[in-house]
Amino acid sequence: MADNDKEAKVPTSRIARTAKFGGMVAGQSARWAGTRAANRLRSDEKADEASAARAMALADELVTQLGQMKGAAMKIGQVLSTVDFDLVPEDERENFKAKLASLRDDAPKVPFKDMKKLLEQELGDRLSNVFATFNEDPIAAASIGQVYRATTHDGDEVAVKVQYPGVAEAVETDMRNMGMLTPLIKRMAPGLDAKAVMGELRERIAEELDYEIEAQNQRQVARAFRGHPFVMVPKVDTTLSTRRVLVTEYVAGRDFEAIKQLPQDERDRFAEIIFRFFYGLLMREHLASGDPHPGNYLLADDGRVCFLDFGLMRRVDPDYLAGERALARSVVAGDADAVHQGLADLGYLPEPDHFEPEDVLDQLASAGEWYFVEGYRRLDPEYVRDAIELSSSPRSPHFANMRKQTIPPQALLIRRMEGLLFAVLGELRAGADWGRLSLEYIAQEPPSTPLGVEEDEHFIARA
Repeated sequence: MADNDKEAKVPTSRIARTAKFGGMVAGQSARWAGTRAANRLRSDEKADEASAARAMALADELVTQLGQMKGAAMKIGQVLSTVDFDLVPEDERENFKAKLASLRDDAPKVPFKDMKKLLEQELGDRLSNVFATFNEDPIAAASIGQVYRATTHDGDEVAVKVQYPGVAEAVETDMRNMGMLTPLIKRMAPGLDAKAVMGELRERIAEELDYEIEAQNQRQVARAFRGHPFVMVPKVDTTLSTRRVLVTEYVAGRDFEAIKQLPQDERDRFAEIIFRFFYGLLMREHLASGDPHPGNYLLADDGRVCFLDFGLMRRVDPDYLAGERALARSVVAGDADAVHQGLADLGYLPEPDHFEPEDVLDQLASAGEWYFVEGYRRLDPEYVRDAIELSSSPRSPHFANMRKQTIPPQALLIRRMEGLLFAVLGELRAGADWGRLSLEYIAQEPPSTPLGVEEDEHFIARA
């Protein structure tokens, strides 16, 4: 797509956006009905092929429509990229998920004059009166906003995140229309509680749209890691931040592509730090971060890792999180009955009696081997791909069980965090005893590495 095609305002018309959702749902529903009718006259093999082709056509249209709509529609696609869709042909499934995930990078290019107008409306003053310098070229772009670099009149270097004009209205319309997607999602993932998942997405996206909530999240995380030896979180400038503008400390550092070129020992250190950050944030602060993708952290010049973007987050109920930790310990211990009971209690098994304890234990232990089994392991993209295939492929011995399971709303961002983090560790080809590291968080075991000891001493000193 040419830049000129994308350099436009985000469409906000309620009628237009609703028509896009409604047209997609109506058209696909009619075509599904036609496929089902034709399948009655086909052999089982031909019917399966026809259903797979129809699912792939739906997948392609879903990607295209969500990508064109931006706003909440794009975010829906990004989060759904972590869900496995049974009816998408196996050899196309990862390609489909990659298309959904790529929506993150296909952000609209809004002319600076439009962004400047919104900025000055939000700040209540001319841009030159608020900032000494302001670079008009964005340094980052996402589904609902762009980030610019600026300098305050006090001489502070800052990052300024600004929402796209009209995106708030677009998101509100998308959220009202999200229910239309439920039957389509249900067709591609029969075991998924699509209504609950879409409800969870609606709440999280509504919060992400409010930069004041993101500012609160970021300030809480910054306080939790204040003075940390190897983690940093940029400070928020509350005097300049509003619902649609977020101003934070600017941090220079190497991005993920540069980090991947570092020597292996430096990549291993970076990998352990991001593992400790996201699992520590979840276990200590009860916060699940939904966007641990490579664009949201930098390696600063002093060796600390800087973490960015705290919009897509969820506070996890302590009792629910305790259940997740108990479930993980049961997998490590090989206690099939406890695993079965834990999955049922947490809401993963809609009909618990339909699952054999040994089967669900083997399912979790196999898919999470890197995390549940002690011993040094160097990850790589192939290992990650094989593990994901084992947990989603029709060739998996657990596929029939997985089709009948669902994702509890509180677990959606936890699973997304784990999946994205796992993929990043594979890209880094990171080596560690991940099983020992995980026990620090799920079983409160003592630190297992020098970085763990350093972190432990930091939090003890702060207590």
